[in-house]
Amino acid sequence: MVPFHLDPGRAALLVIDMQRDFLLPGGFGESLGNDVSQLRRTIEPLAAVLQAWRAAGLPVIHTREGHRPDLSDCPPAKLRRAPDIGRPGQFGRILIRGEYGHDIIDELAPRPDEPVVDKPGKGAFYATDLSDILEKLAVTQLVVTGVTTEVCVHTTVREANDRGYECLVPADCVGSYFPSFHQVGLEMIAAQGGIFGWVADSASVIASLGAKR
Repeated sequence: MVPFHLDPGRAALLVIDMQRDFLLPGGFGESLGNDVSQLRRTIEPLAAVLQAWRAAGLPVIHTREGHRPDLSDCPPAKLRRAPDIGRPGQFGRILIRGEYGHDIIDELAPRPDEPVVDKPGKGAFYATDLSDILEKLAVTQLVVTGVTTEVCVHTTVREANDRGYECLVPADCVGSYFPSFHQVGLEMIAAQGGIFGWVADSASVIASLGAKR
C-alpha cells in the first residue's frame, strides 16, 4: 500500500455529524433501538485529535445532517424510509436545523472560526459548499472523523476520493451503531492498497502533527 504522508499545509480535519440526535441517550438514534455507546466511544479520541489539530493551527470543518423546517430539501424517498424526520423528539424536531438535537455535542462544539456545513444528504459534498471551502483553503488531504462509519463517513470519503482528495480515517474517531459494519467499512476504505483512502488511529495522527511541528 502506498504510504500516507500528512501534509499539514494541505490538510483539513473533517468532523462529520457528531450531533446530539445521534449521540445522546434518549435521542433519535437511541429511539430507533440503537446503542449510542457505540458512537460515544469516539468522543474522547476525537476530542484529542481536535485539540491537537487546533493547537497546530490547522483548519477544522464540521458537518450536520438535517433539513429545513419545511422539509423542502428532504427528498420524498428519504422521508418514506425515515418518517420520523421532522417529528417531535426528546431534543426537538428530529434532524431539523435550528433544533437542539440537530446541533453538535458540547464536547466537540465548533469554534466561531470553524465552518459548519449543513447537509441534507449522507455525503458532505452533496448540495453543500464544502468543495468551495476546501478550494479556498487549498486543501488536498482530509482527515475524516465522525459518524457513522458505513453511512455518512463512507459516503463522504467516496465523494472526496472521486474529487481527488487523499483521505485518512482514524479508526477510533469514527463509529457505527453496528460494530461489524464499522469494521467492514474501514476494511473497504483501505482495501486494494487504499482504494478510497487510508486507515490509522488517533495516536498516529497526533504523533504526526507533533513531528511536523
